[in-house]
Amino acid sequence: MKEKTVQKKKKRLVFRTILLAVMVGLVVFALISNFNKDKAVVAEGEPAPDFQLEKFGSNGDTIALSDLEGKGVMLNFWATYCEPCKKEMPYMEKLYSEYKKKGVEILAVNLDSTNLVVEQFLDRYGISFPILQDENGQVMNRYNVGPIPSTFFISPEGKVVKHVVGPLTLEKLDGYLQQITPEA
Repeated sequence: MKEKTVQKKKKRLVFRTILLAVMVGLVVFALISNFNKDKAVVAEGEPAPDFQLEKFGSNGDTIALSDLEGKGVMLNFWATYCEPCKKEMPYMEKLYSEYKKKGVEILAVNLDSTNLVVEQFLDRYGISFPILQDENGQVMNRYNVGPIPSTFFISPEGKVVKHVVGPLTLEKLDGYLQQITPEA
């Protein structure tokens, strides 16, 4: 009888220890997740961090954000495997030439690792705006991009006017581009 009681106590102790370990693990996970969530993206109103990236398909041609001073800049982070990215790309293409004439540049920073896939994507969608390659993720990290698509609208003065996570509709895209169009 005594042996059964001791075994029950051992089982209870093991169960409570496992339960406590799981609870501690959940608390640690929650703290780490919350810490990462608090890791601020480039906030609206702050200067946009400068960068320089190679244009896709060029022979070493690069674009630096600082080269576009005085222009509005839409900085979009995307990848070919991102379904919402595929939906908003045609809207960006549709508005590109109109806003380029008004002093706004659309830059799409690609996060794919395979050039062939990107090339096929650009051909299929007929993209004419600059696609930049962020092969090692330095710009993505500098802007602290999480989910994609992720888009920053930057004023001619170089400040982030709006940061949008998720796909843009044609109407929203048009509205945000109007906000960063330089005064004539």
